[in-house]
Amino acid sequence: MTTTTVSNQRRAALVVLVVATTIALVWTFWPQGERKSPAAKPPPAQAVLPGTVLKSSECGNQADKPFRPTRITVSGVGKNSQVLALGRDGNNVPRAPSLSSAGKTQYGWDDPAQATNFSDTLKPAGALPGSAKGNVLLNAHTWPDGSALGNRLMEHLKVGDKIVLGGKHAELCYRVTKKIVIKAADGSAEYYQQDGPPQLALIVCSPPRIGPGNWVHRTIWFASPMAA
Repeated sequence: MTTTTVSNQRRAALVVLVVATTIALVWTFWPQGERKSPAAKPPPAQAVLPGTVLKSSECGNQADKPFRPTRITVSGVGKNSQVLALGRDGNNVPRAPSLSSAGKTQYGWDDPAQATNFSDTLKPAGALPGSAKGNVLLNAHTWPDGSALGNRLMEHLKVGDKIVLGGKHAELCYRVTKKIVIKAADGSAEYYQQDGPPQLALIVCSPPRIGPGNWVHRTIWFASPMAA
């Protein structure tokens, strides 16, 4: 390699170095406009005490005052079934929905506004859901072919299950605490209880059936309001 060639190579390398240095300086000092601030970091996760689990409320905003129920959702049975406000029959027993294809899908509610026999201390008028005390009295039909609400309730509703009673702009959740089966002839003072803690009391006819509308037993579920 000649001296002239080496000199030319050194001169070319020097030119490249000068150009690169110039570009770097221009890039560094050229106005960059408004610099974007770094993206905000998400807030740290909420602390959880040992042994606890964070979760949303199971029932949302619970009603804090009495209301008239119009619909009911029962675990494993049906969602938003219609609740009818009904009065009492000639024996001062809460009426049930009609014996029809519609009636077997509806619940009857003992509406205290329709109570007429206030002197019957054994069967006092039922409470409104959201009341401070007393049983909200509900009923449903059982059909011989097994197609009514009462049949599904006996098959699926058990202690620990949830019941949601709803009305106009109101909702109240209950947890089933007790299930009993009684003889129809014996009746149930517990079902009509109105001076105890607030509860939902739901009754249906239960087997055996010995004639049209004549069932030997009654099945009753009691449920207590759940915390919001």
